[in-house]
Amino acid sequence: MRKMKHMEDSRTENTYLIMNKHINGYGRLFGGVLMQWIDEMAGIVAYRHAGTIVTTACVDNLNFKAGAYLGDTVVLTYVGRTSMEVRIDTYVESPDGTRKVINRAYEVMVALDQNDNKVEVPGLIVETESEKAEWLGAQKRNALRKERRIEGY
Repeated sequence: MRKMKHMEDSRTENTYLIMNKHINGYGRLFGGVLMQWIDEMAGIVAYRHAGTIVTTACVDNLNFKAGAYLGDTVVLTYVGRTSMEVRIDTYVESPDGTRKVINRAYEVMVALDQNDNKVEVPGLIVETESEKAEWLGAQKRNALRKERRIEGY
């Protein structure tokens, strides 16, 4: 019988203060720095879900919605996935705790054993309407990824 887990079992949140070393010449957060933080977050989430070594197989989507600036607080939150699809939302957080979405990314993570062979990951228990909607979206993205592979992408 395949092991099953809830989304909450691997939910993760990291917070960063944007400092001079994180910004470009225009005073905005370097996109590459945010991409590194997103990939680290996806790896942590996938590791928590799979309980084994993981690697990034695909950055499916990285949608920059707004900039982040020197002194901003950036919060990355794991929100959803399919078997090993991880959704990372990034927010800028104001001092009163209000959050504004600045990025959404989807990464596909693969679980590996000590010899770098793929291993089965626990299934996901999908309960809420939000989780069901995310699951359906993940199925569509997975089908699109398969189409792209056939087309040579």
